[in-house]
Amino acid sequence: MKVYHASLKEAQADAGVLAVQGASPFERLDWLALLAEMCLDPAKARLSVATDGTRLAALPWKEAHGGAEALANWYNFFVSPLGDTTLLSEIAQSLPASRASFAPMPEADALALAAGLRTAGWAAISEPCDSNHILPIKGRSFAEYWAARPGALRETVRRKGRKGDVALRVVTEFSPEDWDAYEAVYKLSWKPGEGSPDFLRRWAEMDGAGGRLRLGIAEIGGQPVAAQFWTVEGGTAFIHKLAHDESFRKQSPGTLLSAAMFEHVIDRDGVSLVDFGTGDDPYKRDWMEDVRTRWRVRAWRKSAVHHWPQMIRALARHKLRPLVSPNRDG
Repeated sequence: MKVYHASLKEAQADAGVLAVQGASPFERLDWLALLAEMCLDPAKARLSVATDGTRLAALPWKEAHGGAEALANWYNFFVSPLGDTTLLSEIAQSLPASRASFAPMPEADALALAAGLRTAGWAAISEPCDSNHILPIKGRSFAEYWAARPGALRETVRRKGRKGDVALRVVTEFSPEDWDAYEAVYKLSWKPGEGSPDFLRRWAEMDGAGGRLRLGIAEIGGQPVAAQFWTVEGGTAFIHKLAHDESFRKQSPGTLLSAAMFEHVIDRDGVSLVDFGTGDDPYKRDWMEDVRTRWRVRAWRKSAVHHWPQMIRALARHKLRPLVSPNRDG
């Protein structure tokens, strides 16, 4: 068994690691490297790898607050180990940290990571931390999906679309002009200031070159009034950013654009899932049909005496917490 802890740059030279990347931005080394470079501290970004020659597992993480934390920020819909999760205990055994925290995670990955940490002698818990709204397409056309939407939503699109005031387009290649339009709309929207606009632009450029970009623009009289940044990868459409100019709210350009984006990814891209990311915003329920729980894993090395007070408090609260999921990791 070989285990090593490397920088992301070093890990990208390992063909085995490249082979176990997942089918989402958040499981690709190029995206993680860009995130570390532009949003985090690249000197503290790590990838721990375990391989026995036939199987390989990789765990992205960063040094933070004296421990190992998920290599993530608000742009990640989720974080996940890569490859064969049965090898996570090998990584945990030599992980250069005495405390760990990973979130938000899919439940199966959280259970696997917590189990691997325990096998390696850590005290570990997994617990719900967020919600993820999704739309399983189930082989439907956009028309079939749309027929099941709330009547008020369908009526808004019918009435406002019939007026013809809003011009809609979905582009799949990056252009500076289209991205400038997106940024202009975002600045006029109700959204808070973008955390890392340069990172978002580089991401759009990268995914445009890879054929994954879906950028929606709505215009009134030639002026951009709504914009949306989506990507499509591995049969899933990921909804990253939505914005509209509040002064044109009566024309509902954001709603019209959303309908056009869903139609594009369902009928043209043929995705099997639409992922609206984390957060339980009420408006997501009009468009999505299912909700998944995202999980947090927290762990402490039992030999790290200075973590005992925190560990004991967390374990005690965890034992008292009522069951949330039938597959809950107790």
